[in-house]
Amino acid sequence: MTDQPKRPLTLRDVSEASGVSEMTVSRVLRNRGDVSERTRERVLAAAKELGYVPNKIAGALASNRVNLVAVIIPSLKNMVFPEVLTGINEVLEDTELQAVVGVTDYLPEKEEKVLYEMLSWRPSGVIIAGLEHSDAARAMLNAAGIPVVEIMDTDGTPVDAMVGISHRRAGREMAKAILKAGYRRIGFLGTKMPLDHRARKRFEGFTEALAKEGVEIEDREFYSGGSALAKGREMTRAILERSPKLDFLYYSNDMIGAGGLLYLLEKGIDVPGQIGLAGFNGVELLQGLPKRLATMDACRLEIGRKAAEIITARLEEPPREVETQVILTPTISFGDTLKRG
Repeated sequence: MTDQPKRPLTLRDVSEASGVSEMTVSRVLRNRGDVSERTRERVLAAAKELGYVPNKIAGALASNRVNLVAVIIPSLKNMVFPEVLTGINEVLEDTELQAVVGVTDYLPEKEEKVLYEMLSWRPSGVIIAGLEHSDAARAMLNAAGIPVVEIMDTDGTPVDAMVGISHRRAGREMAKAILKAGYRRIGFLGTKMPLDHRARKRFEGFTEALAKEGVEIEDREFYSGGSALAKGREMTRAILERSPKLDFLYYSNDMIGAGGLLYLLEKGIDVPGQIGLAGFNGVELLQGLPKRLATMDACRLEIGRKAAEIITARLEEPPREVETQVILTPTISFGDTLKRG
């Protein structure tokens, strides 16, 4: 059976935790009235530790909820997330619920801010990208008292529900396909990964599978910001100037992989005979390239649909039982840039 959602925190909870009256807590959180700095700090510390978010619509609605689903994603520039939003909207359009989107730019402190603001409007549910959050963000999610679905990743423990793929497995499967095709001198090209946890996990799975066969990545090239296609060209040129004997280039996403493919074709390099290529995400827009880039589908549309289905099922009266840990299986598309082993 599905567990009943926790009740949302109230001023009384903060009052008891901080040892001051509810009136004083209210004054501090609304930044009103004459309150000592010491008391203010005590109240704010208690609220943050509990994960309390003030209710901006208290008293306005009998249910203290609005028909909004907070969707928090790291980027709208990345072509991955609009497709996730499409899946969410396909499910919500037949309900009274409406998605409202917040963007974090992969920054934990910005995620905290976006989450705080969205929860203060008392949405009916939260869909948030990733499993890694700051302590403050995790406390807010735990204390929200509404369905929470973490998406895109299943390599970890969710606050409530999760829908996604195992990125470590995705990396391992691509490495196995590359090795089976006979490639051994492999370079990696991708984003800097301290805050892109899913890219980091794919890289870890990829290198682990290579190591089991006694193969190491020979060279690496990283970037942050700028046009992905242009960066793909630049990175490919740079890594091959350093390591001209590489026979395979694995890109952390399709867009930089597409830039690399265009560069190699312009130089008259045989792909996949002399150099093989693969990306990640299965971006449909790239089907018009001279050669189809090998890639792996990240199940984006299905992730959005499944996440929204969990939210709607949990909000029914009574809540409908639904699977809350959904692990999808991506598949490799060999395209024209990865030989079949």
